[in-house]
Amino acid sequence: QVQIVESGGGLVQAGESLRLACTTSGLTFDDYAMGWLRQIPGKEREGVSYISRSGANTYYTNSVEGRFTISRDNSKNTLYLQMNSLKPEDTAVYYCAAAYTATHTYVPIRPYEYHYFGQGTQVTVSS
Repeated sequence: QVQIVESGGGLVQAGESLRLACTTSGLTFDDYAMGWLRQIPGKEREGVSYISRSGANTYYTNSVEGRFTISRDNSKNTLYLQMNSLKPEDTAVYYCAAAYTATHTYVPIRPYEYHYFGQGTQVTVSS
């Protein structure tokens, strides 16, 4: 059974930083591209950042480019999202997601390509 667990969310002020982490079990971590998506109540889940199996290739949505950094440690089955210079509009529930890919370098950038999701962690940024 696949389990994905996020941690690291919280309440911060604008301009501060948070580091999210995601651990997985029940899947071979380095067989999966990984990603972070977020959702605000009443809106669709949107992709924030994705990373290939090897970690060599990454993708960021425009609104977080230059502020967020995605990384992974395949030896620890763990995905990270370093979030700097946080803004109130970053407030959302952040979900970790996994997508099986056949190659080490492919980065799925469409939310529907991700098959496994965690329960989410709340990030709240006050102004």
